[in-house]
Amino acid sequence: MSRARNPRVIEELRDRISHLEGSTAKKAVVLPFGVREMDERLPGGGLSYGALHEIAGGGAGTVDGAAAALFAAGIAARSKGKVLWCLTRPDLFFPAIAQAGLHPDRVIFCEGDKEEDVLASMEEGLSFGGLAAVVGELVRLPMVASRRLQLACEKTGTMGLVVRRWRRQTEASDFGNPTASMTRWRVSVLPSEELPVAGVGRARWLLELMRVKAGECAEFELGACDAKGRLCLLPHSANRPDTSTWRGSRAS
Repeated sequence: MSRARNPRVIEELRDRISHLEGSTAKKAVVLPFGVREMDERLPGGGLSYGALHEIAGGGAGTVDGAAAALFAAGIAARSKGKVLWCLTRPDLFFPAIAQAGLHPDRVIFCEGDKEEDVLASMEEGLSFGGLAAVVGELVRLPMVASRRLQLACEKTGTMGLVVRRWRRQTEASDFGNPTASMTRWRVSVLPSEELPVAGVGRARWLLELMRVKAGECAEFELGACDAKGRLCLLPHSANRPDTSTWRGSRAS
């Protein structure tokens, strides 16, 4: 009985249990957005490292995924280190990605012929453990594949970002299927920020947090990523209803 109460014995038992479960308890590390209303909605106060996150475009950007790619680039830009970007379609407009803070000298591109190649490259990059983030452009993300990616994220503490890109609008319904991702986001383009003079203001996004483990869904109206990958809250247009800057809703 006294042996069982020995703190060292208890600690050894905990280590054995963690080893049998295939993971060791680690302190959560997050990447804050720097927008209080967003960070308060995320466990730990930011986007978790060692986890998989899904991003898709909404509205007119459902198929091209441009805003979703910029959102992912902004996240990767605020992390430290090299970024692996896996894709099958070589149509990424890199000057726009650079304007979101992710410069060419930080990115390693990996182009594959099939989505299976993208999944394999992502898993390899996440398992490597020496990267700031791994981004993959995918049409579909099956549950089994997402679990493999999530386990690879947990193993090394690397952040995984899946940009869902569909070839036609009807394929977007796949975004509702369950995956092992910790968060799921949808980015839709809004009219740009109004300026007191003629010109085009900062791009605006409607950012929907559609799923988050141990949290609630929410919506945010934001200024798009700047040259350092940062988002910001912008005042509502005078021509738009005066609603709250963000609206929370309980996850179904």
